Amino acid sequence: MSKAMLRKSILSRRLALPATEKTVADDAIQSALLASPEYIVTDAVALYFAVNNEVSTEKVINHSLSVGKALFLPAVEDGVMLFRRVTAWGDLVAGRFGIMQPASGCLAADPEEIGLIVVPGVGFDLLGQRIGYGKGYYDRILHRFEGKGKLTALCYEFQLVDSLAGEQHDVNMDRIITERRIITPALPK
Repeated sequence: MSKAMLRKSILSRRLALPATEKTVADDAIQSALLASPEYIVTDAVALYFAVNNEVSTEKVINHSLSVGKALFLPAVEDGVMLFRRVTAWGDLVAGRFGIMQPASGCLAADPEEIGLIVVPGVGFDLLGQRIGYGKGYYDRILHRFEGKGKLTALCYEFQLVDSLAGEQHDVNMDRIITERRIITPALPK
């Protein structure tokens, strides 16, 4: 199956996920992230604001704010994605594609200073390869972090496939958290 067809199939299934099933899965996934050593030890975490029935990050955002972790969310400006610091929910505004993002007045981060970067995606394979939405925003910013233990993907179990035909520009995840398990692939690029 082509990337485009796989993307369409997984997105359709994710959009059709019943609300009660989504809530239970989201809670399990976020709880696993909050309990992970990578999250516990980091002082700075980058999350995403969930859209299109992605795994919610609201619980982790609230926890990060309440315990004083430096919290960063992506913002797309002039076609480039960067991470901006968020200190409260009020820092968020509707950005490109209607996705909530930090306002332009929020401090931009040096991604090197972020200890854990949580990445959304459409699909993943067991080797950590990722299919995004096809725009490449995450791929362009995250290549330098591959294999350094910083990249964690959140997804539902049905978003996993046995293997993807990865391309050179695709970024591989260090770990993938689903409602059932944590996968820690080791894929040299």
